[in-house]
Amino acid sequence: MPTDRRSGEQDPPGQALADEAPPDFSEVSALIAREQAKTGRLIGGDPRVFFVTWGLVWLVGFGVNFLSQGPNGDPIVSMPVLVAPLVLGVLLVAGIVTTIVASIRMYGHTVGESSQAGMMYGFAWMLAFLMLGVIGSRLSHYLPEREQFLLWSGTSTGFVGILYAAGGAVWRDRALFALGLWVSAVNVAGIVAGPGWHALLLSLAGGGGLLVTSVILSARARGRCA
Repeated sequence: MPTDRRSGEQDPPGQALADEAPPDFSEVSALIAREQAKTGRLIGGDPRVFFVTWGLVWLVGFGVNFLSQGPNGDPIVSMPVLVAPLVLGVLLVAGIVTTIVASIRMYGHTVGESSQAGMMYGFAWMLAFLMLGVIGSRLSHYLPEREQFLLWSGTSTGFVGILYAAGGAVWRDRALFALGLWVSAVNVAGIVAGPGWHALLLSLAGGGGLLVTSVILSARARGRCA
């Protein structure tokens, strides 16, 4: 006959674990993703900084240049000749400094393949713009002033679009790859349209594309932390 268990009698070893429900691995995965995102923001920086920074640089810098050039060479806003290039130059320097600081934060605490990939990708950017400087300085004096601006902005934007697409392909990031394709398409359309239109397209469509990418990354980050 079955007998009642006496008070205080312990379950056999493993009985308590067997009575528990199996762990929910989806919850465990979500918890890991949240903690990784928090850790990345604390010690590794936030990649959205790049896109917000350069989105604003393009929006304002190329926007001022469009106002100074106009769509067909007639300025929309009268300003001294050096104002628009100076504004764009200052913004570009600020963007470069921000990028360097953010890159150090992102990769300064990492080791192994991630760190190597980040450093090699950064080296590719430096090499691309070194070539840009050589090409631009060699050819620009053969062109009229408006075409000189188109040469510099068109080649630099072309490098940016290609490198974004390459980075998206390497890291299998669809948002980054799509941004590279978008920037490249905007650049080609602007070059065909002419210097003034090129500046306008880079300001609104190019800078806007960078800012939209930052919004996409923000939504993705919130989804991982939810």
